[in-house]
Amino acid sequence: MKKRILTISLLCGSGVCLLLACTNSKKKHTAPKQKQIVTNIRQLDEVVTESITERLSVLKDNEGEMEDSIPAFRPSAIQEFYGKEKPVSHWSKNGVASEVADSMLYLIQHADDAGLPANRYHEPALTAAWQQMNSDANAKKDAALWAKVDVLLTDGFMKMASDLHYGIAPRDSVTLRKDSVFTDAQLVAKLQQALNEKNVTGMLHSLEPTHAGYLALKEGIQSFKEKYRDYRWDTLPLNYTDTAVFRQLVVNRLVQSGHLDTAGRAIDTALIKSSIKAFQKEFNIYPDGVAGKRTVIALNRSMHDWIMQAGINLDRWRKLPDSMPVRYIMVNLPGYTLRVIDSGEVRLESKVIVGAPRTRTPLLNSYMTNFLLFPYWRVPYSIVFKEMLPAIQKNVGYLASKNLEVIDRNGEVVDPHTIDWHKLSKGHFPYVLRQMDGEDNSLGVMKFNFRNKYSVYLHDTNNRGLFKNSMRAMSHGCVRVQQWDSLAKFLVSADSIGHKADSIPVWLAREEKRQVDLPRHIPIYLRYFTAEGQKGNLVFFDDIYGEDKVIRKKLGIGN
Repeated sequence: MKKRILTISLLCGSGVCLLLACTNSKKKHTAPKQKQIVTNIRQLDEVVTESITERLSVLKDNEGEMEDSIPAFRPSAIQEFYGKEKPVSHWSKNGVASEVADSMLYLIQHADDAGLPANRYHEPALTAAWQQMNSDANAKKDAALWAKVDVLLTDGFMKMASDLHYGIAPRDSVTLRKDSVFTDAQLVAKLQQALNEKNVTGMLHSLEPTHAGYLALKEGIQSFKEKYRDYRWDTLPLNYTDTAVFRQLVVNRLVQSGHLDTAGRAIDTALIKSSIKAFQKEFNIYPDGVAGKRTVIALNRSMHDWIMQAGINLDRWRKLPDSMPVRYIMVNLPGYTLRVIDSGEVRLESKVIVGAPRTRTPLLNSYMTNFLLFPYWRVPYSIVFKEMLPAIQKNVGYLASKNLEVIDRNGEVVDPHTIDWHKLSKGHFPYVLRQMDGEDNSLGVMKFNFRNKYSVYLHDTNNRGLFKNSMRAMSHGCVRVQQWDSLAKFLVSADSIGHKADSIPVWLAREEKRQVDLPRHIPIYLRYFTAEGQKGNLVFFDDIYGEDKVIRKKLGIGN
């Protein structure tokens, strides 16, 4: 009996030890002293030094997590900045914050001016500390509070310096920057220079891109903030049954954001419709004057959420190199726009049609090599097997109706009636379907080629009426260009040693099949911007491929 009791005791003891071992396996984060009031202000900086030393040690123990639970950007750079010997305060002296500390706090509190989330730079903790020091006389003698502020401001500067220059989001496959991070030495040097020159604002602004699109977006954010700074609005239900009640909620919401003025006016259907249209036009929604689901979702979004959408796009600009080529083509997929930039000026702007969400147009960097007049269209096998082969198996006449011819492995045209189409499949299809040139060709009368692994290109279309649509994500992946003729003329005129621009109308009139090579290759970038700055205002576009959602999740940006 005693032996059994002893066995149970040993087992229980082992269980307790195991439980304690599991509990202790999770490293407890240590915390520095939160209050160190000095009686003599002359002793403050000496105690601040001791408190900073403690915080640097705690930062190391906590694996880079700071005392407000936000990870430090580069703990090693912070350690290098303060040095191994007695680390002095850099943002205050004898209980008085320096001017650069005030400037840094302002930049952090207004981080959304640059599309950045303020809490990333310790804004709540820093603002609370400032308020405490301004309202409590003892707080100004609190060495622990000054040390906390000092280290948080240092990390805030380093983090913001990197974010403004390189962006917050991770590098992707189309990032053009050759450099990717600041070294510890560079971060320390930039902070030290900013402090010595007493100009953190100038230093941080100097790290931002200077591209016209980036600056226009920042200007748009500022005007958007100024317009809606003092507005607050209610949330509308996405599902409703009482039309009269919902109508009144919509009226209230439009009044709250300044889109409807009810002073001295009768609220009738026409006024409500025109006010909804005003909102829809501002936020680039098709202006039908109806508060449908898409419009209600937009009405429910906060000012901060719209600004963060613009901020995500500032982040995308930061992935571009410090300087762009003299001449290039930029296609903004969500904006359904192609622009030709020459010496910083927009020389051509055109509507485009891009890939549908299921057949996305890829983001890429390339350069234009040539363009074809009256091209054949070789149908991609993805389209052959998904759409065409089932139709052909039902009726071979489908080929003639689509102006398609069948080409064998030898490049010869084959009579489609001699083929047993039911024996063909994705695993066995020794042919190419080719659409003959002409106005009925899906590529239209011109195709622009640039090297890429996705086999996409720019082209005209035989269905030009689609450019009237506001939602133009409907292609199989290639980009259809409305101003294809103007683009061709520009490409030719940009190549002074090649053909003349006035040759193109002649070739078109003759319906002349021709390939025009471009010895001077023009770079082309297919990019994803869901917000732009235009004429001082923000213009928003739909997140057609859900890329914004992905970045919001990575950055922890909510509504």
